[in-house]
Amino acid sequence: MPDTDALLAALKRAAENPTLPHGLQSLLFETRNVLQAAVADSAAERSRYRALFDAVPDPVSVIAWDGTVLDLNKAGIAAYRRRPEEIIGKPIHVLNPDLPRDHMGPVWDALTRGDSYVVEVTNMRADGTRFPVEVHSANFEYDGRPCVVAVARDLSDRIEADLRYRELMAVIDKGIMVRDAQGRITYANAAAFRMLDVEDGLSLDEELRPGRWRVVDEDGNELQEQDLPAFRALRTGRMEDSTVLGFYNERLRQLTWLAVASVPQFAPGADKPHQVLSLFSDVTELKRDSALFDRVQALAHIGGWQWDAGRGLLYLSDEAQRILGFDNAPTTMEQMLATLAEGDRIRLREVLERTLAGSGGFDLELQGRRADGRLFHVRAIGEPEGEQPLSLHVTGTLQDITERKRTEETLRVQARTDPLTGLFNRDAVLGELQARLADQAMAGIAVLYIDLDRFKVVNDVLGHAAGDDLLVSAAHRITHAVGTEGLIARFGGDEFLVVCNVGDDPARPERLADTILGAFGDSFRFDSEEFTITASVGIARAPDDGQTPQALIQNADAAMYDTKRRVRNGWQAFTPALAQSQQERLRLETHLRRATENNEFHLVYQPQVDLHGGGIVAAEALIRWRNQHLGEMRPDRFIAHAETTGDIIRIGSWVLREACRQVRQWRDAGLGVVRVAVNVSYRQFLGDDLAVIVRDTLREFDLPGSALELEFTERVLIEDAPDTLRTFAELRALGVMLTIDDFGEGYSALNYLRRLPIHGLKLSQLFVEGVPGNKSDVAVCQAVSGIARSLGLGLVAEGVESAAQREFLLQLGVPVGQGFLFAPGLPPGEFARRLGQAAP
Repeated sequence: MPDTDALLAALKRAAENPTLPHGLQSLLFETRNVLQAAVADSAAERSRYRALFDAVPDPVSVIAWDGTVLDLNKAGIAAYRRRPEEIIGKPIHVLNPDLPRDHMGPVWDALTRGDSYVVEVTNMRADGTRFPVEVHSANFEYDGRPCVVAVARDLSDRIEADLRYRELMAVIDKGIMVRDAQGRITYANAAAFRMLDVEDGLSLDEELRPGRWRVVDEDGNELQEQDLPAFRALRTGRMEDSTVLGFYNERLRQLTWLAVASVPQFAPGADKPHQVLSLFSDVTELKRDSALFDRVQALAHIGGWQWDAGRGLLYLSDEAQRILGFDNAPTTMEQMLATLAEGDRIRLREVLERTLAGSGGFDLELQGRRADGRLFHVRAIGEPEGEQPLSLHVTGTLQDITERKRTEETLRVQARTDPLTGLFNRDAVLGELQARLADQAMAGIAVLYIDLDRFKVVNDVLGHAAGDDLLVSAAHRITHAVGTEGLIARFGGDEFLVVCNVGDDPARPERLADTILGAFGDSFRFDSEEFTITASVGIARAPDDGQTPQALIQNADAAMYDTKRRVRNGWQAFTPALAQSQQERLRLETHLRRATENNEFHLVYQPQVDLHGGGIVAAEALIRWRNQHLGEMRPDRFIAHAETTGDIIRIGSWVLREACRQVRQWRDAGLGVVRVAVNVSYRQFLGDDLAVIVRDTLREFDLPGSALELEFTERVLIEDAPDTLRTFAELRALGVMLTIDDFGEGYSALNYLRRLPIHGLKLSQLFVEGVPGNKSDVAVCQAVSGIARSLGLGLVAEGVESAAQREFLLQLGVPVGQGFLFAPGLPPGEFARRLGQAAP
């Protein structure tokens, strides 16, 4: 029997619990007050405690944590109609046989948190009859040990509460169904009708009779009626825990998954249930999502795991079991650790201990061996749940990375190899070059930087497939030329790198360069096309030209660029003078970037004249650059740099607007209609919405489209894209004249020329300068003139410098020319003066 102080403390805590009914609180307070009064009489303390304990009108029992009844008052003895020795010292199941085995778990959990615990159960008398009670439990100290005091209130007369209970069942979103002792459905709420898709007005009992529905368990096994939870509860008199069942409607051909729990109910004085209540929820979507989740885990090779550290229990999902190679699911962490390699086993055990100690989660890659001997690699991720050590869980995922690990070695090799040519790639050659430069035993290193001449033209005209074939062929030729004398890499695009040791052969880099250039002597073929591709090579040596990979490659690149700019199909060794040239080019680009903002550009206008009469019919706007540090700069000095840096787009926009402004000024001066031709860069054509810019500029200066001519390079002819055709059509609709500049220099195709809505061609100065003496130039001029005539296009000859050239062009039928024979590029004022002299 617990001492009085413990009982007083227990009753006080129970009475102060705000969740207890007021009547019960008052009763417990009264009990406590009576016991307090009894303390004054220490000799009668035990008897008074018993008197007060027995004075409580409701059954009060003292229960140990394991469920053993330690004491019971007189009201309890009377209610259960049993002798004290039949109850005290016996499990609580004597009074309530329907309690689950682990019934004390929820009670313990609630009381440990400082809450009281209230539950409705059905108690049994000695004769087997039942009566419903509401049990309130609280902490209590009995004979110096913690236990539970439970007060049971008889609910047999709770008719009004039962009515409210029925109302609740009608509106709750869970399905509720009541069957009588014969299994007939006597009540079902609206949610039950909705979940089972039974139409209003129909009998649920009739709808659920065998033959109209088939019921299966989660494994797909069909169940008979007597196997359903409600019928089992009626038969055994025990509650059936929640079970997931599939209900298949034969008429609708529809499967609904329900989680069903059934509770038998006993009438007062009965020993057998007179009805059973079933509570169920629709888990169809949850079941579907669970199946999908399992499928996703299998497809992604990711499984889940959870470790209950307090009880030492391990749970693995099906996919996690498959990954680790378990036929039967392990139940402890030690079983899973046993599959790992020794080092990884130690690592995982250590991080689990740190996780339990509160250090956070972990992410590890582990190796092990399955039961069949096969190796596996997994990525294990875990993180803690909960805060109390005894309730701590560690949850995470296992991802099968075996295949990834198998391919990693292959990927390491591939990471150093160019996939197209099979040569070393950029990163690999940089690493090799760094290693050679760091090796003191190496007696000199040289780098050859190789760039294919006019590769982009072939790639653009014949397509990327031809370009790739060309790169592969070029790689083979370079490999054959270099042999074992150097390390070869594709450095990027159409650029290759050769690293060689000079050693006792100082001339090796130059000799290899000559051999490589010789390898490009034969033409390349793609399908029926044959074309010539040459190479430009730059050479840099360590340590004179650089002591780091970056410096050597940069200087070899500079030497290659100088070769390409001057002669192509040659090689150039890096020199201090070349370094100076690089600095000058950088200086040029720096000033060029600021030239527009500093108003350093101006335009001159070269007349286009009628070759018959000599009258001015138009002008071409030519840009000039005057910089206070660099002096007067002609376009051939800076346009290529602007193309490379992208500044050409900004410069081109300035030229277009300045030319239109000048035409507006000449018109306002009464000089008549003057058409000015403006060159449009290929990058400008791709980078801007050219038609919109031209339209807005013409509108700004109130000019008709006929006042402007745009000259494009042949490169736009190969842009057979819808956007290109649309831009040309929009420009032509504005009235702007469209011309292909320097026709014949590139790789134009007549098919493309026919499709674009252009007005004319410009015959390149490259061919005009050789007539009439050079037969090849004469043939090209005749061909271009014939093309223009056959397609109905205008033709302008550039670079006319002699009377003999003019006469030849007249005989060829070329109507318009420009060149020094008539005038160089003229300042706006001088051009206006000449235009005024020519006016009637």
